[in-house]
Amino acid sequence: MKIKSLTFLLTLTLLSMAASAQKPIIYHPEADAKADIASAVQKAKKDGKHVLLQLGGNWCSWCILFDKLVNSNDTLKTFRDKNYEMVHVNFSPENKNEAVFASLGYPQRFGFPVFVILDGDGKRLHTQSSGYLEQGKGHDPKKVLEFFEAWTPAAIDPKNYKAK
Repeated sequence: MKIKSLTFLLTLTLLSMAASAQKPIIYHPEADAKADIASAVQKAKKDGKHVLLQLGGNWCSWCILFDKLVNSNDTLKTFRDKNYEMVHVNFSPENKNEAVFASLGYPQRFGFPVFVILDGDGKRLHTQSSGYLEQGKGHDPKKVLEFFEAWTPAAIDPKNYKAK
């Protein structure tokens, strides 16, 4: 009986370890979010882009699913990379990045993931709850693309709206 119990416990432990090893790591609690954002802002200004902050944590299944959707959808990934510098900002018990979240207007009030768009000067342009990007049991690629399109530098450039 002891051998069966030990075998069962060992199998359960190995399965648990394998499952946790497969969990993607997209947020880094040890990262200096303020420095990462400043670097992205500088690069965005140089390249004529905006900064897309995805705030959340590795504990957040919706955060992981959103990242997986964008990175596995060529249209979304290409559009994002062309128009935005991307930064994942961690929120977890290890590092809540309280000062960064405060400087962004406390976007965690919308739940996770939550998205913040900054311009090339680091000015916050928009905060987006991910709930508006969902359809059924996941994020809707069409809604995500519309969100990306709505906050590009070209989309908010006043020159594009002057009468001709």
